[in-house]
Amino acid sequence: MKKLLLAVALLIATITNAQKGSILLGGNVGFDSEKIGDSKATNFEFSPKVGYQFADNWTAGVEGAIGTLDVKGLEKTENYKIGGFVRYSTSLSELFSFYADLGAGYQNTSLNNAKGMYASFDPGLFINMKRGFGLNFSIGGITYDNLDGKNDPRQERLGFNFGKTLNIGISKNFGL
Repeated sequence: MKKLLLAVALLIATITNAQKGSILLGGNVGFDSEKIGDSKATNFEFSPKVGYQFADNWTAGVEGAIGTLDVKGLEKTENYKIGGFVRYSTSLSELFSFYADLGAGYQNTSLNNAKGMYASFDPGLFINMKRGFGLNFSIGGITYDNLDGKNDPRQERLGFNFGKTLNIGISKNFGL
């Protein structure tokens, strides 16, 4: 598990401040735990991204996610996502850059084999540390998803979580 977390830490967050023609690698790792009375829920998600910067400020690529939700007394649920993303980034100075990701794709959860679509908009701030390495900061975004499962009603969610979450990661730009 420690080796997995170390490997994931190297791919955390998303890449910005890249140059045209470069490959971008990144992603997010998320974990949360909630306890209310005797009920406890834990959630883990790993979301990698790979993109190609086709213009000075624009990147396009693929993204995915694999996650688990474990609620005490219930069956463990696994979920998967695969889709695409487009990123716009702009330098504010040599040290800071602003970026915004727009992503959409397909999702599946093991609970009643539910399937559906997702979409997200996530802005963030990149701090350039040295030679393409940097820190990424995000404080939330806008999400939409829907799921349709066997014997379950259709689920639709719209989330607006600016200021409710904090994502911090590292990133690296790989030039070609």
